[in-house]
Amino acid sequence: MAAPPPHVEHRPVPPVHPVDEKPAPKRLVPAALQHIAAMYAGVVTPPLIIGQATGLDTAGRTRLIAASLLIAGLATLLQTLGAGRFAGNRLPFVNAASSAGITPMLAIAETTAKGHQLPAIYGAVMVAGAFCLAVGPFFGRLLRYFPPLVTGVVITLIGVTLMPVPVGWAQGGDKEAADFGSMKYLALAAFTLVVILLIQRFTRGFVKQIALLLGLVAGTLAAVPFGMASFDALREAPVVALPAPFAFGAPEFQPAAVLSLCIVMLVLMTESAAGMLALGEICERRTTGRTITRGLRTDGLATLVGPVFGGFPTSAFAQNVGVVSLTRVRSRYVVAVAGATLLVLGAFPVLGAVVNLVPMPVLGGAGIVLFGSIAVSGIRTLAEAGLDDSSNIILVAVSLGAGIIPLAAPRFYEDFPAWAQTVLGSGISAGALVAVLLNLFFHHLGTRSTKGAAVLSAASPGSGTQIP
Repeated sequence: MAAPPPHVEHRPVPPVHPVDEKPAPKRLVPAALQHIAAMYAGVVTPPLIIGQATGLDTAGRTRLIAASLLIAGLATLLQTLGAGRFAGNRLPFVNAASSAGITPMLAIAETTAKGHQLPAIYGAVMVAGAFCLAVGPFFGRLLRYFPPLVTGVVITLIGVTLMPVPVGWAQGGDKEAADFGSMKYLALAAFTLVVILLIQRFTRGFVKQIALLLGLVAGTLAAVPFGMASFDALREAPVVALPAPFAFGAPEFQPAAVLSLCIVMLVLMTESAAGMLALGEICERRTTGRTITRGLRTDGLATLVGPVFGGFPTSAFAQNVGVVSLTRVRSRYVVAVAGATLLVLGAFPVLGAVVNLVPMPVLGGAGIVLFGSIAVSGIRTLAEAGLDDSSNIILVAVSLGAGIIPLAAPRFYEDFPAWAQTVLGSGISAGALVAVLLNLFFHHLGTRSTKGAAVLSAASPGSGTQIP
């Protein structure tokens, strides 16, 4: 008589966390394109503005744009896929050239002799990248000073302080244009917004998830008969334009320029860390100190290496945090595909020009939904942070007020030192700084109370596996 087969224990396969899910191509590709559409205008803004300020011709600006797209693609791939325990936060996190660095870079260009402007900018950017690599690990260790009470304020401010961006887009994008704010632009933005709302209301499943992308397509098609979608960029764009190392000259290191960009890098690190904390909440995978360290290390690498090919300071893109919050598609592989797409767009500008066909008012209508959803995520975090305590109410009230000052009164800090203007002039960094200081005052200094100051844990129930 044959012996019974040995008992084999079948262990249940643990469920895949939404962040680590690999969607089918029919869902993955449109979701990735939605990220590209949301952030493309932001990626090309710094090279366009800096290129014009330094006197570059159309071909030179095209090279700058290609470089920004390539660096953004590489940084996004490194963030989402990671490199061991060294770099990459492995979240659906988009990295690209930040607009926060435009003002100090313009100041460098104005105070530098012609022909040395871009080398001086790139030298300062490279030092700022090295500075980020050196200081980044300390941000992770400071995570306990960023409880939900603080991160809720920061996330809310990200959405609120960025709202003027889509409003400007909805008015046409160019404040110097004679027809800026005309009804035709506002109507197109409103049409795009209504399409997105209708799709959200009357559809389900995957169609509902790509409501933003469908709204952008519908708005662009509606703009064509009225001549509001320009095809000039598509006709003039070269097919291939690979950036060459130091095409704009070897970097130059001017002390004042280096100092200003290092201060800007601190602001960008604060905003990037806030973006990671926001994504951790949205994706239900709590952000650890090591996650922030690896994420900031990616920022530093991209900022250090980017100037070799023509890139600028790199940080998180808040609008893509809004895409994740709005669509609830939390897979990092979706964003990785978006990063790979950025690489292709950078190597073949004619393809990137197709994305650039989307008119600014259409982006404005969609952007209102995007940035508003970020603020909602912050409000949701604050609702769970113990606002029944009077000290917490004061903390949130003062921090939000400090963050809204630059938005309500842009000239409020004009008599402050330059370094203070750089830090306090950003509502996100100003609000974050005040929230951290008040959290220390109310919940850490001279008291053992931890009420309202719960620390973000490494993981929460259902948050999935964390990389140590």
